[in-house]
Amino acid sequence: MLEQYYVRPVTVDRIRTSWIAPAIEQYVGWLAERRYASKTVSRRIPILVSFGEFAKARGAAEIGQLAAHMEPFVQMWISQHARGKRAVRVRKKMGECTRNAVRQMLRLAIPGYIGAGRPNRPANPFETQAPGFISHLTDEKGLRPRTLYQYRFHLHQFAAYLTRIGLKDLAYLSPQVLSGFVADYGPRVAWPTLRNACGTLRVLVRYLYREGVLAKDLSSLVEFPQSYRLSGIPRSITWEQVEQVLSGIDRRAPCGKRDYAMLLLLATYGLRGCEVAALTLDDIDWRNDRLKIRERKAGNSTAYPLSTVVGTAIVDYLKNGRPASKDRQVFLRAMAPLVPISSAAVSCRAAYYIRKAGIAIPRPGSHTLRHSCVQRLVNANFSLKHIGDYVGHRNAASTQIYAKVAIEALREVAQGNGEEVL
Repeated sequence: MLEQYYVRPVTVDRIRTSWIAPAIEQYVGWLAERRYASKTVSRRIPILVSFGEFAKARGAAEIGQLAAHMEPFVQMWISQHARGKRAVRVRKKMGECTRNAVRQMLRLAIPGYIGAGRPNRPANPFETQAPGFISHLTDEKGLRPRTLYQYRFHLHQFAAYLTRIGLKDLAYLSPQVLSGFVADYGPRVAWPTLRNACGTLRVLVRYLYREGVLAKDLSSLVEFPQSYRLSGIPRSITWEQVEQVLSGIDRRAPCGKRDYAMLLLLATYGLRGCEVAALTLDDIDWRNDRLKIRERKAGNSTAYPLSTVVGTAIVDYLKNGRPASKDRQVFLRAMAPLVPISSAAVSCRAAYYIRKAGIAIPRPGSHTLRHSCVQRLVNANFSLKHIGDYVGHRNAASTQIYAKVAIEALREVAQGNGEEVL
C-alpha cells in the first residue's frame, strides 16, 4: 500500500523500519478505502513515523502505551514546524491536523480507543442540578432526536447567560432572571428561534419545580414573544428563477451531477433538506416509478410518482458521479471521507447555487426551493389540503401562509381598473 504514495523504495523501507509500521500501514489502507487524496496520505505518514520515534524515546514499548504521548507530541510538532507562524489560528489548525492523524491511527490500532476528539458540549449543561431532564424529554415527553437537538441548543444559551450574570444555583431563578434572558437573547435571533427558546425554558422551569429544585412554578412567567398569525411571507422564488438556478449547475463534474439531482428533488417535490439527505437506494422503486419519503417531520411517510427528469438525474449521478460505497444513502460527500451528505450540506449547496444565479433573497437554502414548489402549486389553483399532503404538512394551517401570496390574482387586480373587485 505504501508503494502507491512513494516512488523511491528507500522511503518505503525507512517507514517500515518504524516499530509502529503495522499500525501505520493499517491506517494508510483505511485512508485509501475512504478515497483520501494521495497528497493528504503522504503528508500524514511522516507525522506518524515521527510520533512513533517520539513515543519510543519517552519509553513507549507497546501500541497500547501510545495514547499517553499524543498531546506532548502535538505540542512538540507545533513548536518545530510553526516557528515563523505566530497567528494563533494557524498554530491551532496545525495542532488539530496533527492530533487528528494520530487519533485516527490509534482508533484503528488500539481496540476500544476513542480519544478525546474535538471538544463537545455536554447534552445537559445542568447535569448536576437537573440530571434527569434529558431522560424526561425522551421517555416522558417522547421528543424526537431533532427536537432534542434544539432543546440542547437553547439550554446551552440559557446556561451561558446564567454564567455571564454569575448565577450558579438554579434554585435562585427568579422572574427577573427569566425575563432578562429573553430580553438579552431576543434581539440576536429570529422570532421563531426566540419562541422555541421560551418553550424550552418553560419546560425546564416546570421540571425544576416538579423535582423540588424551585419552590414555585415560574413557568407561566416566561412570556412568549408577540407575533401575528400569517404575518410572514414565504421565502420563495419564481419558477423562472428556479430554472435559472438549475441551469447554473455544471453537470460535467460528479459534484454537479449530485447537486443537480438534490436540487431537483427539492424543487419538484418540495422536500426538506433532511429528507433529501436521508434518501436511500431502497426508497426508489425503479420498477414502479415510485419515490418514498420515510420519517417526515410530521411523523408520516409519502410516496411520489418518480418523474422522468428527476429519475434521469439520479441515474446519471449513480452511474457517473456517485463514489463506490457500502452506504445505502443516495447522496454522498464528493471528498473524503466518503460518507452520506448531511442536511446542512444540502441547504448550503442550494444557497450556493441561488447566490451564483444572482438571486437576492433573505436566508437562501433548501427551504427556498421547497417554498417555490408550494407557491407553484398555489398558482396552479390546487387546494391547500392537497398541497399540504404533497409537501408533508400535518396541519392545513401550516399551508395557509402560501395562500396569501396569490401572485397571478394580484397581478390581475393591479393591471385592471379595480371596478370588478369592488
